[in-house]
Amino acid sequence: RPEVLTALGGFAGAFAAELGAYDEPVLLAAADGVGTKLAIAQTLDRHDTVGIDLVAMIVDDLVCYGAETLFLLDYIACGKVVPERVERIVAGIADGCARAGCSLLGGETAEHPGVMEPDVYDLAAFGVGVASKRDMWGSERVREGDVVIGIASSGLHSNGYSLVRRVILEHDLELTVPRDEFAGRSLGEVLLDPTIIYAPALLALKSDAGIDVHAAAHVTGGGIAGNVARVLPHGLEARIDPRAWPVPEIFSFLERTGGIAREEMRKAFNLGLGMTMLVSEVDAEPALHSLGDRGLRAFTVGRVGRGDRGVVLEERST
Repeated sequence: RPEVLTALGGFAGAFAAELGAYDEPVLLAAADGVGTKLAIAQTLDRHDTVGIDLVAMIVDDLVCYGAETLFLLDYIACGKVVPERVERIVAGIADGCARAGCSLLGGETAEHPGVMEPDVYDLAAFGVGVASKRDMWGSERVREGDVVIGIASSGLHSNGYSLVRRVILEHDLELTVPRDEFAGRSLGEVLLDPTIIYAPALLALKSDAGIDVHAAAHVTGGGIAGNVARVLPHGLEARIDPRAWPVPEIFSFLERTGGIAREEMRKAFNLGLGMTMLVSEVDAEPALHSLGDRGLRAFTVGRVGRGDRGVVLEERST
């Protein structure tokens, strides 16, 4: 982005924020990491996409308030700095930032010999975004009759991997063997599919189709019900029909192979929806078309009505 004033490698990153387009600009900040998905990447020595996951975890949290992410700072902690590996990780972060339309303003790579094993690393990032105060999305905008739109995930994204690793270890699953249920791809490949970055498509809804998003919920830990509930006001509930979207095979595979209880599946995984948003009924169809035009599969999955604050999720088989 042209607002970046400093090169990487300095003592700090400088960003000349141009906020004239925002009415009463509000800065929002988020911090997150990739979690134990990194253990799969380290086992397979594949490090080129985990940076995309890292960016997605930040920008798709910030966009839940209608915020445009301005910049990110990354933090890589490792047992030993292996330049080729760090280069692949950072290239993935840069790729993610390009997809999201934000800048990688700086960061830190910290070597911790004796604390972390040489081939082990962890990733985290901090991001800053901006939104107009009067246009921020959130629970105060949600109304009875709003439609819940779900946007398809690419798979597990970056949540539930502690449970995944338990299933792998308990059942001695091979990560590199092609499997028919994954159309000839290996389990490892499927598990490392990068997280979708939704933010640009959501922010474009206003400019593309004049759509007023009331609220959005990034489906991470806690699953669909746990995250949609976070954007509901008291006195309203969201009734979601899980038959309204296709569930990727990886979830059925994990449930079947690991003998995982349905409730645990729902809390640990996104089950096929990586992002949800609430809009008025009149905006629902245009929103579906706009998201589709940007390459995202979106579905009408529920509706907001009166009730105890929370989500009612009907039973179905994954």
